[in-house]
Formats: sequence, C-alpha cells, structure tokens
Amino acid sequence: MSLTHYQNCPVCGDAAIQPVMEAKDHTVSGEIFSIWQCNNCKLRFTQDVPDAGSIGPYYQSENYISHSDTKKGLVNSAYHLVRQYTLRQKRKLVQNTCGKNTGSILDLGAGTGAFLNEMKEHGWTVTGLEPDAGARKQAHDRYGLNFADADNLFNLNEKSFDIISMWHVLEHVHDLHAYINQIRTLLVEGGLFILALPNYTSDDAAHYRSHWAAYDVPRHLYHFSPLSVRTLLAQHGLEIRSMHPMWFDSFYISMLSEQYKKGKQGYISAFVEGIRSNKKALSNTESASSIIYCAFK
Repeated sequence: MSLTHYQNCPVCGDAAIQPVMEAKDHTVSGEIFSIWQCNNCKLRFTQDVPDAGSIGPYYQSENYISHSDTKKGLVNSAYHLVRQYTLRQKRKLVQNTCGKNTGSILDLGAGTGAFLNEMKEHGWTVTGLEPDAGARKQAHDRYGLNFADADNLFNLNEKSFDIISMWHVLEHVHDLHAYINQIRTLLVEGGLFILALPNYTSDDAAHYRSHWAAYDVPRHLYHFSPLSVRTLLAQHGLEIRSMHPMWFDSFYISMLSEQYKKGKQGYISAFVEGIRSNKKALSNTESASSIIYCAFK
C-alpha cells in the first residue's frame, strides 16, 4: 500500500502543519489515522492516507450509504426519511441561486443518482460522474441514469455546464487542485459551483472531538473549515457569494458520533446536540455542521 505524507498544506501550500488528533475508521478497518492542521488556512487533513490506487478497500462496506443506499439501522432509515425533502430543497437552492429553472448540470460523485433524478424530472439536462461501479449500476437500474467513471471529468468539453455540484464529495478527491481547476474550465462564464462539505469548526465537531463521525478517516482526506474553502476556491478564480447550513446533517452526524463515542446508540443525546449545533448556526452559518457553498466563476 502506498501512503501520502504531506510536507505542506494540501490547500495553501504552507509548511506550518502539525498533528492535532487521531481518529478511528469506524466503518471498515478499525485502523487509527492521524489528523493534521494547517496553521495558515486552518485546513485539517488525514496524514499518511492511502493513495488513490490503494484506498478502494476502505469503501467496501454495506454501511457506506452513498454507494449502497442501505436502509439498514435506524440512522440510515432516518437518512432516507428526510432525503426526499432535502432533494427538493437542493433543487430549489440551485435554481434560486443561479436564476435558472432549466439548464445543464454536472454532478461529481453522483452516487446512486437521487439528486440528478430530481433535477432531470424538473427539466434539467443532467450528467453524472461516479467512481463506484455498484453505485453507477443502481443509478441505471433505479432511475435510468447512465453515469460515467469519475476519470471522465478531464474528457468533458470546456464551458459546457451551467451548474457543477459536489455534495459531500470534495473531501474524497486526491488530486484536489486539478479537480477544482477542471471544474472552473467546465463551467460557463458566470456558472455556479455548488459545494457541500462537513465543517470541523462546527459545534457538534467540537463536542464529539475525535469521535465526530464526519472525520470519516481515511475516506475523508480533508476536513474543511470555511476559511480553507475560501482559500482553495479563490486560488482557482471561484468566488463564494453565499453559504447555507445543512440543518439535518447535525442530527445525522450526531447519531453516528454517539455510537462511535459510547459504543451504543444515544438518540436523545444526539438530538440534543443536533439542536444545540443548529441553534448556534442560526446566528452564524460558519458554525453549521455541514455547509453548502455557492461559488461563481
């Protein structure tokens, strides 16, 4: 197995990086990974992470919901319960932010296709890229959507999409700057890049610390703060114009975090923490458990 060891920050390139905690892979391997932080842009990242050619086995779990669409367990059942509502909200956010009711959209890390199916049903021309073959098959079988492998990102025509979306995907991308640069190339002038990411500066992350489920090592290569997202996008000519909390994420992440921390479910504690985190995000979006960033070319 080949590992990636960073000497400099993967976002800003600064050498002022240091370890801040260790976290366990609760989903697949049970291994412990080191999380480091950049003192300049405040990015956190997983150090000595398996490289792109070695990380595949860490995704092989029926509990990995974006690939399997599993409804196993109360936490995943709850995820599916709210997904239909959140799909509509995502579509409305995209349309309201870009000022278009139809157009062309590319979704990177399209999973099993639920979001692009929502967009397609409302008149959008959709393109999806997804690295997992099983997820691509589910998208075809369930929605009739034919997704290509993620490597095809660099074969698409420039200035061909009004919208490009990444819903909890960028934290998985090894070649970070090449991806963002290509996204800018593929967007039309004035096009919208909509990006959803966990936020380690959130109240629930501070509460659960190394047990915070959204660290999700080693699959999450990077652990973003709002400052690190601004820094990254600005380097590639993308300007963040609005940010939006993902209100349900605080509950979903807290339910998983309770299980990781205590070895058993703690639904009441998770609900209380989710409420507490969201209450703080009401007055400060940058403290939300997960944030949607809307950036324009």
